[in-house]
Amino acid sequence: MVDNRVIPPLAGEERAVLTAFLQYQRDTLGRKCEGLTAEQVKQRSVPPSNLSLLGLVRHMAEVERIWFRIRLSGEDVPLRWKRTPGDDLDFDVDDADPEEAAEAWNEECARSREIERNAESLDITGHVSGKDVSLRWILTHMIEEYARHNGHADLLRERIDGVTGE
Repeated sequence: MVDNRVIPPLAGEERAVLTAFLQYQRDTLGRKCEGLTAEQVKQRSVPPSNLSLLGLVRHMAEVERIWFRIRLSGEDVPLRWKRTPGDDLDFDVDDADPEEAAEAWNEECARSREIERNAESLDITGHVSGKDVSLRWILTHMIEEYARHNGHADLLRERIDGVTGE
């Protein structure tokens, strides 16, 4: 696999560093899924877990949608796979279409980047559970969310075909 990810800057303005780190984490998840068949991305980790690479892609599409579109921008859009926050339907991949999931994830990431670019500052706020949440906090949370799941993705990929690494 060719690594086309852009390394985040070692110094710079806060917003540029945060968005670069988030994009690096997004690109890492995509990299973990490269070159695999539909059946491979559906492979579960170990029972009783239902964790799979496809489930992670669907989950992160939902997470992008929730944090940027629903909570930050206040868009009235339905969840893609989840019925309610907290359920695991995004991880139910037996009948899921990997291409549809990848397309949804890419669309949500593009919309999230657009929302971030149009935001006046990192201090703009959205709402979660009746409380204000800043774009700065959301970007930091998204980096953490991807980093945690990319650790899962690394183990899943190694189990599938032995590929390890960043």
